[in-house]
Amino acid sequence: MRPDDANIAGNVHGGTILKMIEEAGAIISTRHCNSQAGEPCVAALARVERTDFLSPMCIGEVANVSAEITYTSRHSVEVQVNVMSENILTGAKKLTNKATLWYVPLSLKNVNKVLEVPPIQYTRKEQEDEGKKRYEEQKLDRLETKQRNGDVIFPIINPDRQTKEPHTVGYSQSSLIHLVGPSDCTLLGFVHGGVTMKLMDEVAGIVAARHCKTNIVTASVDAINFHEKIKKGCVITISGRMTFTSNKSMEIEVFVDADPFVDEPRERYRAVSAFFTYVSLSKEGKPLPVPQLLTETEDEKRRFEEGKGRYLQTKAKRQAQMQQAAQQ
Repeated sequence: MRPDDANIAGNVHGGTILKMIEEAGAIISTRHCNSQAGEPCVAALARVERTDFLSPMCIGEVANVSAEITYTSRHSVEVQVNVMSENILTGAKKLTNKATLWYVPLSLKNVNKVLEVPPIQYTRKEQEDEGKKRYEEQKLDRLETKQRNGDVIFPIINPDRQTKEPHTVGYSQSSLIHLVGPSDCTLLGFVHGGVTMKLMDEVAGIVAARHCKTNIVTASVDAINFHEKIKKGCVITISGRMTFTSNKSMEIEVFVDADPFVDEPRERYRAVSAFFTYVSLSKEGKPLPVPQLLTETEDEKRRFEEGKGRYLQTKAKRQAQMQQAAQQ
């Protein structure tokens, strides 16, 4: 990890780590989907489950990203990815990230054709049953997420913040516009999932920094759903807004909307959506209290309550996992 990988807190940028995770998942799933004779394909990212940033990675450390296929359905692949950081001076290693990603194989001849996935061999029947359960859960969650995709964040590139109260949604809301070029894309001419996630993390980080005016780092990312492909030549608008704050964390909702720009009659469409959680840090890297989000409209109040529900649900799960670990 080099200085250009750093965030404003001096650690490795969360978006950089997300990009590495996606690249590892794309490689292993594409290899697997082409492991048997048949139509050649490239695995496309469909979803990333909740990802926690367990420990910061520092500049100068070596990142070791490992991926394993843990479940296959007829048309999708589940990949588990672990990220380890290594201090090459002391040899000390630590786990920084664990992530679960879902890919679908798309034909090289026809990008709209989803191919069948070669099955994997399970060492235990329970592994297959558990994988199928995870598959059904993520499938249901994707459908629920699509239902709220009519929601819109109007792009705000240069807002007049002097007219807005600090710590309101409008004060910190941010947008970024990006023209998708060849270097952003896969062999099929569609955006790499990792490129999209890195841009989303940058926008969410700007929202968080504007809200609290301190160093911020990515703490976790809720499920990222890739609803539709983004083609080379599209103009994408990545928009983020604060939805919820606890005493020490901020939840930012991020949408990616795509505008076909070249030889496409299609209207703008929602391509990706996710929730990012950030924490505020002092200069010494210690967690700081987060200013309370001031909600002004009924929609903002509704989103705040929804965010509070997600926060409490995650907190309860974490406490249950800690109790289970203590008992073991």
